[in-house]
Amino acid sequence: MIVLAIDTSLSACSAALVRDGDAVAAISEAMERGHAERLAPLVDELICETGASFADIDRIVVTAGPGSFTGVRVGLSFARGLALALGKPCVGISTLEALAGQGPGPRAGAIAGAGEVYFAAYRDAETLVAPGRFAIEAARGLAPEGVRVCGPAATLFEGVASRIDEAPSPDIVELARLGAARDPTAFPPSPQYLRAPDAKLPGGKSLP
Repeated sequence: MIVLAIDTSLSACSAALVRDGDAVAAISEAMERGHAERLAPLVDELICETGASFADIDRIVVTAGPGSFTGVRVGLSFARGLALALGKPCVGISTLEALAGQGPGPRAGAIAGAGEVYFAAYRDAETLVAPGRFAIEAARGLAPEGVRVCGPAATLFEGVASRIDEAPSPDIVELARLGAARDPTAFPPSPQYLRAPDAKLPGGKSLP
């Protein structure tokens, strides 16, 4: 299976092509904004670099948030549009799980909010703490014993975690591997935003 993975949810624009779990190529560029302009050329460069074609892709995987409102929308819109054009399934993976990655023992992802933290914890295929928004001390109390915490808010778990990794964005190859193992019908590319958007519809309702 050839998987194209895409992440624009945090502070990077990333894409990877993974075949049967092995990385073929990956590109990740740090950026706080400009994801919309950079994503399509970056994916095109990735495909050209490998000598593959878009028709070779079996599945598309994308981070679904939480993350920046604009970044999440950019990644999801591109991934869903490409999947529709190619007639391929598209899988959405929580940014928190993508940050946590895979490996032995409990692991977690953490992203800072406004005085809060978005947090989730996993062990193997089991979800120990479902993705959610928590007060910082509440999240620290939920952290499993011996947990490895990864993400831009990992330092909030000093003294609780066995290991801390302040990765600013998910490992794009790990994202592809996670998505390759998921049922697309159970993991649709639906957004999980870090906070409600500032833009409002008439009548004061937030954008979906």
